[in-house]
This record gives sequence, C-alpha cells and structure tokens, in this order.
Amino acid sequence: MTDAAHSPDDGAAEELLRRALLDASDAAAVSLAVGGLPVSEAVTVVFHGRRDLGTIQTYVARGHRGAGETIAARELLRVPCDLDLGEAEDREEAARLYLEQATALRDALVGADTVLDVWREPLEELAEGDVTVVRSLELRTPLPAHRLLPVALVAPERRLVVAPVCGARTLAEGRPPLGIACAQQDLARIYPLPDDPQRCLAEFAELAAAHARELAARLERQEASVERFLELSGEDPPSPLL
Repeated sequence: MTDAAHSPDDGAAEELLRRALLDASDAAAVSLAVGGLPVSEAVTVVFHGRRDLGTIQTYVARGHRGAGETIAARELLRVPCDLDLGEAEDREEAARLYLEQATALRDALVGADTVLDVWREPLEELAEGDVTVVRSLELRTPLPAHRLLPVALVAPERRLVVAPVCGARTLAEGRPPLGIACAQQDLARIYPLPDDPQRCLAEFAELAAAHARELAARLERQEASVERFLELSGEDPPSPLL
C-alpha cells in the first residue's frame, strides 16, 4: 500500500499525486492520510482496486497509517464514493483523474468533520454537557445513510447520535452529497451541512417529542385492544358475520 499523507492545510497536490503510485498488477491499494481534523483527529483513506471486482473501492480507517502498514478488515469503514478512472485514455490521464477525485474526497472529509465540530457545542447545550465523541466503526443506533467518517457525537441520556453521512456515487461525479444525520433508535433525519445546528437540533427534538407521543398513544390503543379481547374471552364471543 502506497501512502499519500496530507493535512487539510497542505496544498501540495503534486506531492499527493507523486506518492500515490497506481499498481499495474491484479490488485492495488493506495492510501491517503488526512490529519488535523477537529473531531476525528486523523484518518486514512484506502482506495483498493481489483480486476475481479471491477471497481476501485473506498475505505476509511481511524488514525494515520503509514506506507506498508497492514490494516485489518474490521478497521475499515466502507464509504460508497469510489474512484472512477474509466475515462482515462493513458496513464497520464489516469493520474490526473486520480488527483482530482482523491482531492474531492479529502475536501469532503475535511468539510464534514469541521461541520461536525460546529455541532458539538449546540449538542452539549441540548444534552446539558453530556456528549461523547465516539471514534468507532460500530454504532448501536442505525443511521439513515452511509457513514462518511468513523466518528460520531453521542448524547447518551437522550440516546441521540449525530454523525456525518454521504450519498453513494463515484468521485468522477464530483464531491459526494454530504449531510449530518441525527438519529435515535427509531427516528432519524439528515440535515445539509450548511444548516444551522441549533435550529436542526431544536427541530429534531420536536420531532422526537411528537414521535414519543404517537408511540405512547399507539401502545395505549394496543393495550386497550388486548384488554377488550381478554374480556371477550370470558364469555361467548360474538359469531362472525357471514
């Protein structure tokens, strides 16, 4: 695995290209380290291509991983924003397309992590300070879209998870669609990155309260239905109409 290390402030695109050597064998992996992130701190993007798969798949791992370092499959978050070099007519064109697409993904990661950091303070206010940064591939709460980064803000008392998400498309189509997901066990919403976090959290809190009321009413109706049925079981139930 070759390594292309960059921080968000590093504009040396040619260095990114020079170190990202595309392997001509049946399988190749190229890594891109992104550091200086306010919430994730550092991540490593792995582009992995195999002839038998027919795609160059994208993965993100926690931390900075150096060239030649082995990354276990359980450490890789699959991000459905794959490289697409199919339009390249030669190696030079492939290198140019790689540079454009890898840079687009790096910018998406930096932008999403930066926005997630902006959400931290409003979430702490809503949760009265009880917010944890979870840097993990595993989340107990399901999200309504694909995760972009192995990081999330979690308010345990409210059972609320806030995490960056993305839509599935190739990087040849440009920067992937991004959003911030707010999720509880059976309720989720995605908000665009530019939205005001305070307004989004207030709206989600209202939705969660309304959802809780609807759930309580539904449970009450179900309990009443069972109670009526049990009452009928103590006497002869009415015959079905023919």
